[in-house]
Amino acid sequence: MMGPMTTSAPCHARRDLVLFWLFALLILGAGLGLRDPWPADEPRFALVARHMVESGNWLFPHRGIELYSDKPPLFMWMQASLLWLTGNLRIAFLLPSLLAALGTLWCVVDLGKRLWTPRVGVLAGLSTLLTIQFTWQAKKAQIDPVVVFWITLSCYALLRHVLHGPNWRMWALGWAAAGLGTITKGVGVIALLMLIPAGIAALRGWPGVRVHARDPKFWLGPLAFLTACGVWLLPMLVAALGNGGEAYRAYIDDILLRQTVTRYANSWHHEHPWWYFIEIALTNWLPTVLALPWAIPAWRRRLQRRDPRYVLLLGWVLLVFVFFSIPSGKRDMYILPALPMLCLALAPLLPGLLRKANPQRLLLAFVVVFSLVALATGIAMLTGDPAFERKFMDGRDAHVATGLAWMFAACGGSGLGAALWFGRRRAQLALVAQLTVLWVLYSLVGAPLLNDGSSSRGLMRTVGMAIGPTAELGLVGWREQQLLMADRPATDFGFKRSPQAQFNDGLRWQRAQPARRWLLVEGSALQDCVDKPSARDMGVANGRRWWLLDARSAGGCP
Repeated sequence: MMGPMTTSAPCHARRDLVLFWLFALLILGAGLGLRDPWPADEPRFALVARHMVESGNWLFPHRGIELYSDKPPLFMWMQASLLWLTGNLRIAFLLPSLLAALGTLWCVVDLGKRLWTPRVGVLAGLSTLLTIQFTWQAKKAQIDPVVVFWITLSCYALLRHVLHGPNWRMWALGWAAAGLGTITKGVGVIALLMLIPAGIAALRGWPGVRVHARDPKFWLGPLAFLTACGVWLLPMLVAALGNGGEAYRAYIDDILLRQTVTRYANSWHHEHPWWYFIEIALTNWLPTVLALPWAIPAWRRRLQRRDPRYVLLLGWVLLVFVFFSIPSGKRDMYILPALPMLCLALAPLLPGLLRKANPQRLLLAFVVVFSLVALATGIAMLTGDPAFERKFMDGRDAHVATGLAWMFAACGGSGLGAALWFGRRRAQLALVAQLTVLWVLYSLVGAPLLNDGSSSRGLMRTVGMAIGPTAELGLVGWREQQLLMADRPATDFGFKRSPQAQFNDGLRWQRAQPARRWLLVEGSALQDCVDKPSARDMGVANGRRWWLLDARSAGGCP
């Protein structure tokens, strides 16, 4: 009697694991290569990566002619390496996020299997993947998915050492991953906050928790952290200080002090109240947070039983929320690294929760409401007030609105159909069907439709046709997407400089060869001296109006 059962259990586990990875590849990989970088951050990083490949200068990122010191270069190195390997920017700029998201899911699935069972690992991975913010960020080429991976890898390794150790390889890996996360984005160091609940639990005698702080091998961790940071930090400091230029010293001050310590202690933008991240978690972490009303009492019971797995996972999640809630500057993706550990703590409870009537009703209600909103949006765009459509599609072609309207309608209709088919007893399958349709349609239909307007490819294609193939182009008041999408090497006059200074330098550049040089000027940078009737209005892109000037239209400017 026992033989077939013990044989079938591993078979079911392998089947579930294979299906999970196929599902993850479908959701995360759909649409790869079908769009260009979109603002705010994607064109900036892609521009820096392309400059690295073209110039051979990988140590100091450049945005146009200026040094770019807002972020360490590790993420841009990944994009540049993939661009060098593939030769295709559309693929290379998104691959780091895709690989990082898959790596994060692997850590979650494997850790769930080691701490509980293979089924719990798959459920933890599904909970992470189905959370809207995780997949939304994974399909964008921002730094955050890569930072989430390094932080999750660090937590994975530290938990294996603390709960199943000593495992000094995992200990060193945990610290090294935190170091690589730090040189990707300064907040990567928050992975080491895991040592606080681990240390407290060990001191209070929680079963199975050991930090092994008295072993000399303990110092392998800090050494691995410093080594990982030194991969970029040491050569950068040697080259910058050896160069001796003002720009390089300013680069050091900005990236090591202003963008880290000063930004945390005295944020200068994105100001929000202390409860901001609670609001973000309750909205952006749908549908996962729908389980919290039942999960919180269950967690309390397990903590009362002194289960160390929950005190480490939930303690670390709480510390991440506190860490990011202290400064006034907050952005929604800052707390994303906490999501995988929260899903790990939630996964063992899901089989029991999904057998209850009330969680099923709440999940089904989410599917229905989400579907109705999508359906109503599609219908409004097709048959409603034209002002709604014009506002939504400002600067884009009319066919884009029609395509998006049908996409929204299809998402809403399929969600309602799934809710009716699966009913109240299998609402989780209706959710999976709804989100699958949503992400696949967005990736294969929505993103390509929005691409020309969002990436500025349409604007720069029109500009290239207007000036002809042999003309030269200069940019004033530009954003990264204009320089990236230009159909020829374009000249810029600085990014952080004032529009007046850029415009003056642009005039001098144009007047050196007036017959073949043109200036593309952003609307707010256009000076009063320009003869607007002779300038070319290139329309709106990315919420800004653009003007194309030849030497005659700017001839009255001093």
